[in-house]
Amino acid sequence: MQKQAELNRAEFEDMDDESRVQYEGFRPGMYVRLEISSLPCEFVTNFDPHYPVIIGGLGTSEGNVGYLQMRLKKHRWYERILKTRDPLILSLGWRRPITPQGTGFLAVQSVSGVKANFRIAATGVVLDLDKSVTIVKKLKLIGYPYKIFQNTCFIKGMFNTVLEVAKFEGASIRTVSGVRGQIKKALSTPAGAFRATFEDRLLMSDIVFLRSWYPLSIPQLYNPVTSLLLPVGQKDSWSGMRTVGQLKHDLGVRNKPSIDSLYKPITRAPRHFNPLHIPRELQKALPFKSKPKLLQPKGKVPRDLKRASVIREPHERKVAELLRALSTVHHYKKKEAQRAHHAKHKEFLQQKEKDEEAKMKRMKDARKKLYRVMGQKDQKKQRSSLKGTPQDD
Repeated sequence: MQKQAELNRAEFEDMDDESRVQYEGFRPGMYVRLEISSLPCEFVTNFDPHYPVIIGGLGTSEGNVGYLQMRLKKHRWYERILKTRDPLILSLGWRRPITPQGTGFLAVQSVSGVKANFRIAATGVVLDLDKSVTIVKKLKLIGYPYKIFQNTCFIKGMFNTVLEVAKFEGASIRTVSGVRGQIKKALSTPAGAFRATFEDRLLMSDIVFLRSWYPLSIPQLYNPVTSLLLPVGQKDSWSGMRTVGQLKHDLGVRNKPSIDSLYKPITRAPRHFNPLHIPRELQKALPFKSKPKLLQPKGKVPRDLKRASVIREPHERKVAELLRALSTVHHYKKKEAQRAHHAKHKEFLQQKEKDEEAKMKRMKDARKKLYRVMGQKDQKKQRSSLKGTPQDD
């Protein structure tokens, strides 16, 4: 660039400015006169020569209204809460709306006046430049089963017409308890009901829901900055659009609470669970005390099965006390006999263990003696083979 500028200066140095401009263009530092058409009269009336005006050019594609997909994060020093549909002034660069991905930006809600608090409301980065971006919102449709056949059931309350069910045939549904299912086909009656299959059998108290997405339409709005049309001394007081809170405050509109957001008494119907059913194959594997045949339902004992209270005579009470004493003595003697038997058996096991140890020791000594004799015979045989047999004279 520096070399080209020196070549241009040397080449066009002897030419006058009018001819040089036709070849080279306007050089930096030159004064130019612009003619702007369709300019508001307030710009001329309220023109302030002490207030600089920066003039830039727009490309052919920068005159259209487009959308930018950004990742926005509220600044931690900003005290207010950012709400939907509140205007924000973004500082994103000189080009509009061509901004490369990964470009950082900052947002403020107002640039008029001097604020004592922190003014930067949020910061973020540009993600995408697609003008046809689709914004959707989560929509959860809820239905309730009214007929259950094993893993198949009929659901109502989720749709209103057969056409709506036809649009969602094959969609995945789920219960609150986590059982997954699929929409199969619409039913004739009632309107909006359909047949669905699930991985497991449902209960009448289960709630079935469908996760879907609802497209949102974004209002197209273009609000130009008219700070240069304000009178002299007021050009820094341009405020732009007001927030929803400011509009309600200025117009005296009060927020009406939503009926669905108010606290209501919670009424829950009692749930009735099906009785426990144990298959026969599993009953065979259960221990005897856990067999379901032995589990009798608890309830009131019939009057004819109740035993009448018996009042014993003095002689009968003495006989019962004697039998109780004899039974206690018998049980005590039985426990003592068992204890003596266990002690005797323990002594027998200890003696048997000692005998086994002595027997193993004798067998070990015998094996050592046998192996010693066999080793001596082998050594004697080897010595005799080394000496050789004597020859006859």
